[in-house]
This record gives sequence, C-alpha cells and structure tokens, in this order.
Amino acid sequence: MTAINPQIDPFTLEIVKDALLSAGDEMFVALARTSMSPIIYEVLDYASGLTDSAGNLLTQGNGVTGFIGMLTFMVKETLKKYPGDKLKEGDIIIINDPYQGGGSHLSDVGLVMPIFYKGQLIAFSANKAHWTEVGGKDPGSFTNDSVDIFQEGLQFSCIKLYDEGKLNEALVEIIRSNVRFPDLSLGDMFAQVAALRTGEKRVRELCDKYTLATILAAIEYHLDHGEAMAKQELARLPKGEFYAEDFIDTDGIGNGPFPIKVKVTISDDEFICDFRGSSPQVPGPMNCSYTGLASAVRAIFLAITNPAQDVNDGVFRPLKIIVDPQSIMSAERPVPVSNYFETLLGSLDLVWKALAPHIPSRLTAGQFLSVCAVTLSGTHHDTGEPFLIVEPSVGGWGGGNDADGASGQFCFSDGETYNVPIEVAETRYGVLIDEYCLREDRNGAGAGEYIGGKGVIRSYRAMTDNQAVTVTFGRNKFLPWGIDNGHEGSPNEFYVKKANGQVDGPFGVYPRYKLDKNDVVQLMTGTGGGYGNPLKRPAEQVAHDVKNGYFSRKEAEAIFHVLVDESDYSFKEMPERNRVVKGE
Repeated sequence: MTAINPQIDPFTLEIVKDALLSAGDEMFVALARTSMSPIIYEVLDYASGLTDSAGNLLTQGNGVTGFIGMLTFMVKETLKKYPGDKLKEGDIIIINDPYQGGGSHLSDVGLVMPIFYKGQLIAFSANKAHWTEVGGKDPGSFTNDSVDIFQEGLQFSCIKLYDEGKLNEALVEIIRSNVRFPDLSLGDMFAQVAALRTGEKRVRELCDKYTLATILAAIEYHLDHGEAMAKQELARLPKGEFYAEDFIDTDGIGNGPFPIKVKVTISDDEFICDFRGSSPQVPGPMNCSYTGLASAVRAIFLAITNPAQDVNDGVFRPLKIIVDPQSIMSAERPVPVSNYFETLLGSLDLVWKALAPHIPSRLTAGQFLSVCAVTLSGTHHDTGEPFLIVEPSVGGWGGGNDADGASGQFCFSDGETYNVPIEVAETRYGVLIDEYCLREDRNGAGAGEYIGGKGVIRSYRAMTDNQAVTVTFGRNKFLPWGIDNGHEGSPNEFYVKKANGQVDGPFGVYPRYKLDKNDVVQLMTGTGGGYGNPLKRPAEQVAHDVKNGYFSRKEAEAIFHVLVDESDYSFKEMPERNRVVKGE
C-alpha cells in the first residue's frame, strides 16, 4: 500500500474519492442521453468510467455486469501501443480488439481518452458501448455461425479517432461505408466522445479545486481502500479448494458440447480460479478471450465478497486467474468470438456452482444463465425502411436459502439492463408483440423449498415478408442446477409458428431463420433452479403457486405432496410430506 501524505486529511481524500465516483456516474448518464440506438439508451448495453494514468480502474458505471474490468484492458492496450509521449492532449483512441483490448466482441466498441493536467498525464476517461452495427456478414454484426473474426465486422485495432483534437475523417468514412445503419453507429460513437469529455472536464475541475497532489493521493487511497475491503471480506469466506464442471452447449456450427471446469482455492490472502483442463478454443463463435474471462471472474468475485463495494482495480488485487492458452475461455486470433458472452457466463457460473453450497447467504441455485440474444431484421411495414432489433432476453434466477428466485430478470452478466419496451419495438420495428408473459412450465422445473424464478415468453409477429431472426439461446441442453434436492430449471428455447399453422422447433441456436408476414417467433427463456427439498415448501404457499399458475394441481400433488382444490384453492398435506417436514 502507498503511504498517504499526512498533510492531506482523510476527509478530503474521501470527498475527492466520492467526486471521482460521481464523475463516473455523470459520464454514464451523458452517454445514455445522447446515444442514437435503443440497445444503448433503452437496454443500457454499455459501460463508462475513469482509470489512473497506469490504466487501473477507479470508477465504472455499467449497465452490463460482464463489462466489469474491460475498461482496464482497453486503457492498458492503449498505453502499450502509445508509450512515452505518443499520447497527446485531445487524442481519443477507438478499440474493439477482442483478444487484448477489451475482451468482448467487435460490436462492443471502446473509446479511450487520456486526461492531462498542466501537461502531465494523470488519468484516462473510457467507455465501451454496443453498436447496433459494425458491419460483417450478418445484420447486427454478431452472429452465431461465423468461422473467423473477419466475418464479424470492422476491427479497430487501437487507433486514433482524434489526433490532438482533430477528427480522423477517413476513419469516419470507412465506418459510414461499412455498416448497415451508419447514422446509428456514428451517432453512438459521438455520444461516447461526449461522455469522455464530460469525464475529462470533471477530473480537471477537481485538480483545479484540490491540487494535483491531492487528486493523485486520493486515487492511491481509493485503490488501497478497495483492496482492504476485499481482503476483509475474503477473511470471512470458507477456506479450501472447491470444484465444479459443466458444458457449453454448442459452438454455433454443430460442434459440442464442450466441457469446462474450475478449481477455486480460497486462502486468507488470495482467491484463485484455475480453469485449466477446459475445452480448447472451438471453430464457432462461442470463444471468449482471456480479458473476457477476467471480467467474468471479477464480476462473480465481487458478488461473493461484497456486491455493494464500489468497483476499482484495488478490489481485485487478491484475485488470481489461471487458464490454458488457446482455450475456449482464452481464445486467440483469429478464431471467432461473436457470442463470447455464452462462455463468459459459463465461466463465472462455474465459480458460482462451486461455491453456492458453501456461501448460501450470497449465492443462489443456478439461473437461466444465457444472454438469450436476438437479432431480427427486415423491412418496416409502414415506412418501407430497413429495421434491426438487437436485444437480450430476461429469464428466471435460482431460488436461495431464504427466498424464491426472481422472475423475468436479465442474466448475471447483463446486470442492470432492460428490454426494449413493447411500445418502442412496435413503433420502430416491423413487428407486433403477440405476448410477453411469465412462462408456465408443466414439468416441475425449479421446484424446491424455495422455487426458481420463472422465465418468460416473448413472441414477435413479422409484419412483412423476408424478415430474418438469429437467436442464440445457451443453457438449452444443460439446465439450471438446483441445490440441496431442489429441482433443475427449464431450458432456454424458441419456436417458430408459421402463418400456415406449422410449428418449427424447439431450437437453441439458429442463424437467419426466414420469417414471412404473420409468422411468429416465440422466445421462451428458462426457469431457475430450486433450492431445498420441495416437500419442505409450506403447503399454503404451494396452493398459492397453483393459483398463480406456477405449478399445476397434478404437480403440487406429485412433487410437493399437497392436494389442492382448484375451486377455492384449499389444500391438504399428504402423509409422506408430513414425515419429511417433521424430519422423520
């Protein structure tokens, strides 16, 4: 830890620390309010924040939990490419390199801006946002059957968008000529620029008010405080080695499933996640790079230790990650990474699965897990203009040791994001929403003392011919896991109901399914896993579940051993249930 200048009182350090956090929040809001795409201003699929001059994260506002830590890698790649005095005041770097510069896919475009004060580099302002389009072979750019990175869109390999304040017009024209919706993509890019400059302005104002020495001391204090808080929480965790194994369903082009595994070692000072022995990188686009893996592990580490803690790189100093080179979770150029998020989620879920039985106050049973990504393109029925839906889907979280799972929520890595509202979808896109409701599983999925949260059904009706939908629903073959005799959840899947009455499906992953007018794509996300023996669920609650449509009367009898009269929802417990509840 760095010694703090005793002449700077701790109250000032706290005030400056909170001012830096506030600047990060302001950057986040500025980007949402100036962006052009619903995937940003409605869904909040982006992150923004500040780092110190070495690229260590100071503050990050993010809708997408899976972006935790990715800004760090973007800035450090920028420092590597532009060492010494090659970075100038007014420079802005554009980067979407999945392998070193951010760890996601090409659609997530990052901007990095060095912040100078009186000629000295003191910090960076950075953000990362999902553009509606970056080109590539399919509308929406990220696709589930690409075979190399070159099919997935434009690559910005850490190059200057602004050079000492001068816009690189040639690069702008390249973008304009290679994306399907240039107004959206370029509009979002300039919104990102505005947010960066907001961060720069606030940091400079702090330097003017408190002096540069105070700001630098506050930065060190902030990082050291994060480390101290993490180690304090680490000391409270169970110690030892914990294991979990699972599978990635498919690579998107017919191969799989692919085994993944982890050994988590917890000591007083370290939290080590060892993923060695997992599948090598695969031919299709489910590969995740090391930087994506690092963000995944950071997210679950934060959930386990202190989810209320402000995110900075000091928090993650006790965290160590080990992985084989060129694995499915440490992929290297030029393998495709378009749907990296499925392996990112699978990786963090392994740590979750290994520790959930041992930390019941922090971790629930398994959730539906997948981003459940959907892109739907075609022609608008009123305007005749092309449209493109790009969005994740909500589903069910697992039951906990004292509460039912949440229904209709985004997966872990999507965090505080949102659906495109029905009103917006029906106005901007060439579809109608036939239904949007909780999914009623009829197989006892998610049963337990505390039941898994419900998935949802969301159905899009095509309003014109020749539309195409690409769906990537992981957790289709390997279901959300239960804990302590809780039942597994249900799969993520979708059907296509043709206008002629034909029903096609179920599918998990499918590229460019053709839809004609009045065809309906019915998206069905999974119910989370159950926690605890179903026979211990209060009989009154089981009757209430039947009334709500969560379980049928027959399931209440067969799984929970409760007889429910559907005329008035009165109930009676069966003898075997009484013996279990009483512990006989």
